[in-house]
Amino acid sequence: MTKHTEVGDLIQLRSRRGGHKFVFELQAEGRFETHKGIFNYAELLNLPYGAEVKSHLGRSFFITRPTTAELIEGLKRNSQIMYPKDIGITLLMLGVAPGQTIIEAGTGSGGLTLALAQAVGPTGKIHSYDRRSEVQSLAQKNLAQFGLAERVAFHADDIENGFGQTNVDALFLDVPNPWDYLPQAHSALLGGAVLGSLLPTMAQVLELLGCVHRHGFAWPETIEVLLRPYKTEPAANVRPEDRMVAHTGYLTFMRAVHYPKSDA
Repeated sequence: MTKHTEVGDLIQLRSRRGGHKFVFELQAEGRFETHKGIFNYAELLNLPYGAEVKSHLGRSFFITRPTTAELIEGLKRNSQIMYPKDIGITLLMLGVAPGQTIIEAGTGSGGLTLALAQAVGPTGKIHSYDRRSEVQSLAQKNLAQFGLAERVAFHADDIENGFGQTNVDALFLDVPNPWDYLPQAHSALLGGAVLGSLLPTMAQVLELLGCVHRHGFAWPETIEVLLRPYKTEPAANVRPEDRMVAHTGYLTFMRAVHYPKSDA
């Protein structure tokens, strides 16, 4: 069954070669202006996804639904965001599922926030903490742009004082010193739930690993994700791209447990 565009859909227009992509919410009236031409909303309604459309300049584009990776790629940012290669495995390792309540600390520009909000669905909730309210302001705008703002509660608080939620399903610390907040994270998590962290250097990872057991966590695992894209044009004989996104950070995951007092 073919899906057709409707008012309120978040759509992507992608050029024939894929080099130009525009994401926006389809409205009943008005138009979307780009440097490749103008598209009238009325002319984009009730079209099958995958259909070709042209701007007033005659430039060809195809209508698609943007993936989470494409949404993150197009975010406005005032700080470094997590790469999709790290976000994907983070969602899996945290066990994020529809209806869950998740905490993240270190909102940034909202890349991970966006992915989490999509993953928990309309019945889930993301609590995003950052001391910098000005940083969260941009993240809020990014989430609102994609219709996900209602799934996220932003807290401009210092997590040193703890989190306002308990029994949450997973927690992610995107801060430079996560070892300082392990007690607060443990108090917020369900027993057995996963805590994740992203750190740029191995020295930081070692500092974190040295604190795991005494703060009620077990089975730490540290990984690094490398992504190597390939050129797929036949004329290029399918070979690796000249550049790749290599080291972006080390991901560490662990579970909250309750050790006997004699083991603490």
